[in-house]
Amino acid sequence: MTTVEDLLRDLAPQVLGALLRRYDDFAAAEDAVQDALVAAAEQWPADGLPDYPRGWLIQVASRRMLDHLRSEQARRRREDAVANQEPPPEVPDQDDTLVLLFLCCHPALKPAAAIALTLRAVGGLTTTEIANAFLIPEATMAQRISRAKLKVKDSGVPFGLPTPDERAGRLAAVLHVLYLIFNEGYASSTGPDLQRGDLAAEAIRLARAVHALLPDDGEVAGLLALMLLTDARRPARTGPNGELVPLTEQDRDRWDHAAIDEGVDLITATLPRGPLGPYQVQAAINAVHDEAKTADDTDWPQLLALYGVLRGMSENPMVALNHAVAFAMVHGPAAGLDLLTTLAADRRIAGHHRLHAVRAHLLEMAGEHAAAVEEYRAAAGRTTSLPEQHYLTIRAAQVAARCAGAQPIMRDGG
Repeated sequence: MTTVEDLLRDLAPQVLGALLRRYDDFAAAEDAVQDALVAAAEQWPADGLPDYPRGWLIQVASRRMLDHLRSEQARRRREDAVANQEPPPEVPDQDDTLVLLFLCCHPALKPAAAIALTLRAVGGLTTTEIANAFLIPEATMAQRISRAKLKVKDSGVPFGLPTPDERAGRLAAVLHVLYLIFNEGYASSTGPDLQRGDLAAEAIRLARAVHALLPDDGEVAGLLALMLLTDARRPARTGPNGELVPLTEQDRDRWDHAAIDEGVDLITATLPRGPLGPYQVQAAINAVHDEAKTADDTDWPQLLALYGVLRGMSENPMVALNHAVAFAMVHGPAAGLDLLTTLAADRRIAGHHRLHAVRAHLLEMAGEHAAAVEEYRAAAGRTTSLPEQHYLTIRAAQVAARCAGAQPIMRDGG
């Protein structure tokens, strides 16, 4: 059953979009919408839902906006133009969520600013919640969001969907921001928790909204499928005390199989339509993992082929790192380690904890336990995620404990 809180969360970006379309003042419009949401949260549970909740919120927010305009002497001319205007008796039935997403993800904004603005304006998170999610002071996050609003305003971009010529680049920015939000929620880069379920869920909610508005876009469908297929494993990724459980050791019965089915159906329907994009390929990769009954059933040759396709689309070193893992699973750890030697020359990933962690895993597979221990310890010292640090430290201790007297497997033996 949908609660008042759920309804307000869904309607908030639509109401903000309606006010932005009319008044073109991000900060003031957001304040007015927040006032309207507070009024609704107080009145609706007692008085019952209005016949048209969205229109009710827009009417109340518009009145708050007019009050704001009247109170600012510096905007006297604008006050004179709008003071006598009453909100329209009928609010157009127009959902501006997608427009608002495009506005918040303007290419002029850096990803960190776009993420913060999107979570604030479209996701409905408070500044405090966003600051806590990224472990920075609330005042710092407030400044970041204020600067982002000002930059959007100064850009002169009109409130509306971009032109066809701008659309591809702007949509790419929207999808990239949602992808970053999801990744931070699924695997928090810092702090005591491995994952932030609220951030991941918010990214999925927004991706669903974009997919509902652009159902024929392959990369939109691919991103939603990728999120569903990845997030489906979240219940099994941590143990009773929040410790990290690697993919090969997860209880697959705990995976969200309804989400897996939805993600597989999405990507299966999308791939034949083309053109193929990186989110679709990543979704296909995760579908292969999710459809394996056990870790031993994983179709690594298919994964290697898919990572080969993805490498042709992206120069991201993390893609190359995952490709090396798949290569090792097909051709042996020595072959994977050779690829890592080449990858270590890339300054973007050299010294990154994931490079050390993968090297440690492949060295362990190859029987080079002492070297694996050193790499696990190096990885643990470089990650800022406490659950990852604990896992890598324990892994190093486990390998060290059982490597006494073990004979290493020769690297050139494949």
